[in-house]
Parts: sequence; structure tokens; C-alpha cells
Amino acid sequence: MFYREAGQFKTSYAADQQIFPIRQDRLAFLGLLLVAFVLVPAVLSDYWFTAILIPFLVFALAAIGLNILTGYAGQLSLGTAAFMAVGAFSAYNLVLRFPALPQIVSFLLAGLCAAAVGIAFGLPSMRIKGFYLAVATLAAQFFVLWALQKFPWFTNNSSSGVISAQHVEFFGIAIDSPRRNYLFVLAVVSVLALAAKNLVRSNTGRKWMAVRDMDVAAEVIGIPLMSTKLLAFAVSSFYAGVAGALYAFCYIGTVEPEAFSLDMSFRILFMIIIGGTGSILGSFIGAAFIVLMPILLAVTVPPLATLLHVSLNSASLTYIEFMIFGALIIFFLIVEPNGLARLWQLGKEKLRIWPFPH
Repeated sequence: MFYREAGQFKTSYAADQQIFPIRQDRLAFLGLLLVAFVLVPAVLSDYWFTAILIPFLVFALAAIGLNILTGYAGQLSLGTAAFMAVGAFSAYNLVLRFPALPQIVSFLLAGLCAAAVGIAFGLPSMRIKGFYLAVATLAAQFFVLWALQKFPWFTNNSSSGVISAQHVEFFGIAIDSPRRNYLFVLAVVSVLALAAKNLVRSNTGRKWMAVRDMDVAAEVIGIPLMSTKLLAFAVSSFYAGVAGALYAFCYIGTVEPEAFSLDMSFRILFMIIIGGTGSILGSFIGAAFIVLMPILLAVTVPPLATLLHVSLNSASLTYIEFMIFGALIIFFLIVEPNGLARLWQLGKEKLRIWPFPH
């Protein structure tokens, strides 16, 4: 009964269309932000920031980008890691060659560079779709990594191809500790996530969903397919590019092409499948699941194996992780194609009328 919206009257269209129209949702969101920005930095250790929270936020941002393209616009992509690599190397070169430029601006410009590359590889979506479009975006994965390794200018003529990311500064404030890295990444992800939530609820988002549901019908009612699809590729690649810059500068601390492998693209795809396609919340849920699952397995499986007198090594844990991921993907595709976000939505709907039957 605490989730009832009785007595919450909307007196304007803007009030009815706000992101959180229910008061309880607004309070919960503000409470979550307060916990994330104030309580978490005060009580958690550096291990939580470096091993769990920062990669969770970075992958959530990349998953939001892929969800915009695949979940909302219906364009399947397997090259998200390549666009992250473009963002990472663009940010590195912008900071290196334009030191007077604020780094947050460099990260945003790196996202724009990734958006330009995304538009280039999104052009085949005018002619092909589905599996064939996925293969075309897969070509982006191999081409981008090949270009980064072939032309030494991108790595500042490094012989190994591995370069150290510069120290991050936010308008003169040094981001030089795991706690500050976490707060910086959290601020960027929060702003971009709210922007994505607003964007998918706008006229542009409705165009994407119309193209996703039936592109022929969308074109008949006057939606330009070319600009709509290319805009989805651009926005998706922008988010992936910013995520790649944060991944390199605030998480691993180095920039190397091999870090953005095809395996990373598949992991981000798994995030939106498990979390929920066409859902910003699902991107966060899927990222949390993918980041926490290996840690949970590493903590629980060895004691269980010892109890059962079974010998396990690190390779066995990796195979168990792959089997669980595969089984969960098959389960969600069959039982709940909209992922964990749909289960959360169903729970909220039941709370709104509890204790009365649905």
C-alpha cells in the first residue's frame, strides 16, 4: 500500500510526462543518488571502487549505448567494443595533443569521434538488417582494432601499442584516487543516463521504436529511415565512446587495442539481453549481473567444490561462468525476452494495487 499513487493528481501535461511521475519513485531515485554520492564513498574501501563499482558504471554506460541502438531502434550491433576503443584512443590523443583542453571536454569530443565512426559503419543499415547488419558491425570490430595497431600515430609511436592514460583532472581538481575516480565516473554516467532516459521518451525515441517495430510502416507514416537509423548509430556510438574513455582513464589506466576485444562486445550484448532490451534500467541491471557474477562464482564455487571433494582450477571456474551465462541467455530469450527489468516492472505494477488481486 505504500506504493499507491492515490491522491497524486497531475494538473499539467508536463507533470504527467515527467521521468518519475509517481512521488515514491522520485523519492527512491533521490535516495539512491544520495547513497551513491555520499554514503558509498564514505564507507566502502578502495577495492570496491576499483574492482566492482567503477567497471559496473562504465559497462552500464556502454550497455545504455547498445540498448539505444538495439533495444530502442532495433538495429543489432556486435561492434560496441570497437566504438569504445575509438573513444579511448580519441580521448588519449586529444589530451596528449591539446593539453589546454579540459579533460571532460576531451571525453565528450572522443564520444563525438566514436559517433562519426558509428555513422560510417551504420550506413549498411539502409540496405540490410538483422543478422547481416550484425555481421557488418562485426566488421567494424576487426577494422578498428586493425587500424589502431597498424597506424602508430594513434598510440603515439609506442612500440608495444600499450600506452598509459594521462592523469584525469576535472577543471583543476586531480582525480587521483579510486574514490575520486568513482565519483567522477558516477557523475558522468548519471548525467548521460538521465539524458538517455529523456531522449528515448522524446519524439526521437518514438521514431526509433517505430522503426524497430516495423520499419516499412514507419516509413509510410513519414518517418525518414535513413536519418533515424543513423542518429541511433551516432548516439549509441557516442555513449560507447565516452564509456571507452572512462574505461581507459578511470578503470584500467592504460590504453591498448587488445583490451577492447570481441569478447567485450559480446559481454555488453549479454548485459542488455539479461537486463532487458529497450530499458535504461535494464542496462544497469545487466551490467551489475555481468560484473558481479564472476566475483560471486569465485567466492561460492571453490568452498562448494571443497565440500563435495571436487578439484577445481581457474580454467574450470571460467568454463562454469560461460555455461551459466549461456544458460541464462537461453532462459531469458525463451521465458522473459525483456529481461530482469521486465520482472522489476511487473513487481512494481503488483505493488500499486496490493493487496488486491491483479
